[in-house]
Amino acid sequence: MAEPITLPEVNERGYYEIRLESIGGLGANLCGKMLGELGADYLGLNAANFSSYGSEKRGSPVKAYIRWCAPEQELRLSSPVEKPHVLGLFHEALAGKLPVTAGVDEKTRVVVNTALSPDEMREKLRLHAGELFCIDALRIAMECKTRVNMVMLGAMAKAAGFIPLKDCEELARQTVGKKYPDLLEANLEGVRRGWSEADSRRFADDGKYPYVPYEEPENRWGYENAPIGGVNPHIGSTVTNDLSASREGWVPLFIQDKCINCGLCDSTCPDMVFQFAPGEYKGRPAMVNRGLDYHHCKGCLRCVDVCPTEALVAGREREQDTLHHFLRNQSLLPAHLEYEDAGPDGWITSDSFDNERRVDNGGVV
Repeated sequence: MAEPITLPEVNERGYYEIRLESIGGLGANLCGKMLGELGADYLGLNAANFSSYGSEKRGSPVKAYIRWCAPEQELRLSSPVEKPHVLGLFHEALAGKLPVTAGVDEKTRVVVNTALSPDEMREKLRLHAGELFCIDALRIAMECKTRVNMVMLGAMAKAAGFIPLKDCEELARQTVGKKYPDLLEANLEGVRRGWSEADSRRFADDGKYPYVPYEEPENRWGYENAPIGGVNPHIGSTVTNDLSASREGWVPLFIQDKCINCGLCDSTCPDMVFQFAPGEYKGRPAMVNRGLDYHHCKGCLRCVDVCPTEALVAGREREQDTLHHFLRNQSLLPAHLEYEDAGPDGWITSDSFDNERRVDNGGVV
């Protein structure tokens, strides 16, 4: 057991609290577990952590909560962290889509995976106040051949201000190092660069943006008003299906001239992002591949692997000049898909689905 450290600040309950906001696929769940172990095994504290997520898949919202307290104090609280001392945002695309900065005040240290500067990121987050640490964890992870969570671990340890880097390194050796020994040095480099390359700036409460209190999300449906049979009419069984925040730096790039309209990309895509419309191919009527909808693409690159003509190739997302257009592919026909706010699913085009029926406020009309 390590010699206990003295926490520099705690809340009214005596806890030091950390909250991670992420998207499935970026490793926030593992990072939360590692931070729990860091407090208990290396800092000599009582520690607890747990994660909150829906379906266990890439693109779904993930939260992780970590609490530390002095070893002589009991830690029996298992509720979400409302006012974190450290907040980790694993992808800048979360800004504006979910209330990820709820509970953040002047004392909070916010660590964001972004290529933007602290001033730019504050505007994007509409951050009330606090110390903002910006780290391009995605670029570093790609360069080091590690994962975003390792870089974020180092950056959050630096932001906390009292966690030794050597403890983070030893934690990585004892956890991911034992499971993936061949990746140990890459993971260690990611932790170190996260620590050393985070750029920070403190913002006072200048009245520019209001404080956002933390509120537990409430579902519109419960056991009293859910549809008969518990059917979820949301497309893809989810209310929102923006998968852009789950990409890890790569996107498939479509080269129309090389496409033979074989449909292999559509059959292998787990999120049905490819759109086909009537047209001509080699002088004959055909369903022509019009490209993909990047709003729902999570960058798995399965389409790149299966394409026989290299009409789909991997490209670095941040190097694309038209990146800001990727969220909606305006060349698709039709220009607006009735399910674009929720995400595509095979149920949409199923033979058993009546396209004339619509779901409204929990009832079929």
